[in-house]
Amino acid sequence: MHFSTDVAALAEEIRKAEPLITASRKEQVVHLILRLQEKLGEQEDHKFYLFKVLRAHILPLTNVAFNKSGSCFITGSYDRTCKLWDTASGEELRTLEGHKNVVYAIAFNNPYGDKIATGSFDKTCKLWSAETGKCYHTFRGHTAEIVCLSFNLQSTLVATGSMDATAKLWDIQNGEEVVTLNGHSAEILALSFNTTGDRIITGSFDYTVAVWDVGTGRKLHTLIGHRAEISSAQFNWDCSLIVTGSMDKTCMLWNAVTGTRVATLTGHDDEVLDVCFDYAGQRIATASADGSARVYNAETKKCIAKLEGHGGEISKICFNPQGSRVLTASSDKTARLWDPSTGQCIQILEGHTDEIFSCAFNYKGNIIITGSKDNTCRIWR
Repeated sequence: MHFSTDVAALAEEIRKAEPLITASRKEQVVHLILRLQEKLGEQEDHKFYLFKVLRAHILPLTNVAFNKSGSCFITGSYDRTCKLWDTASGEELRTLEGHKNVVYAIAFNNPYGDKIATGSFDKTCKLWSAETGKCYHTFRGHTAEIVCLSFNLQSTLVATGSMDATAKLWDIQNGEEVVTLNGHSAEILALSFNTTGDRIITGSFDYTVAVWDVGTGRKLHTLIGHRAEISSAQFNWDCSLIVTGSMDKTCMLWNAVTGTRVATLTGHDDEVLDVCFDYAGQRIATASADGSARVYNAETKKCIAKLEGHGGEISKICFNPQGSRVLTASSDKTARLWDPSTGQCIQILEGHTDEIFSCAFNYKGNIIITGSKDNTCRIWR
């Protein structure tokens, strides 16, 4: 599906394949396809301009994250706080204070966006109201720094991963620990729930990724194959595949149900620092310390595009929700926008005075935030 698709033909194809869509509904299907086409076309030629520079914190930033609509975003910092910002005005809405050390991992409970979780080097995770800034719960139990966290999509659980080699699942309602995921022999650096919320994966410095049953806390599979630390791990949208990135310079693709390795994606000359699927789960993007990024087709496992041009390592990569752009953040002080089908660099976002380690699109794909070691966060739109 793209902006030159024959709408009538596609509608007919859908009608034939889907018995619930009767002939009388065809007009409605055509209307929906046209709307989708319009949406896909919207961002094709969007040029981003610097909108605001936020001197966000007195000490370095650790992470930035949007709520789903992109109306606000959060920043975590070494100053022990998390700040909530209004995207449209660039105004600070509130400061979440209470941690006794670096606030490292942060997240909204998207798609709802009414809660924020903060994971800290003080070994605790706190759950906050995005509306009032009230702290609902402090989750205690880890014996070392919390370095990654995630909500499940259902917004009933928060998962935290720690340098103590465990991950824990916490109940959002009552603030209790649900289960501890024991089994790694080194720090857990990445974790990710699947869409349905019944599985979670953890990536560790022990070179493995574990797949866990959320309901029981039982380990279902250990994904063995990488020869160095895991940097990132993610499910695709339909929960059929897992992608993992490692310091061994490779990215691996796994069958999420059986835990077997499907492919090894090679080509980088240095550590793979970040990996992600596009929203449809059809493509994989990898970011490396070699200064390049790559886009692979998840089905054929072939490299579709090489994104070359950064002058330093790329630590973050993401697709816009439409899938028409890839955004990279680099130690060369720039973020870049790329066309994932050709590998062409569309735009360079310049202005930061130190390395950029965090970047994100809002859901519409028309706003970008970048976080840098220069202590500023920039809004581009």
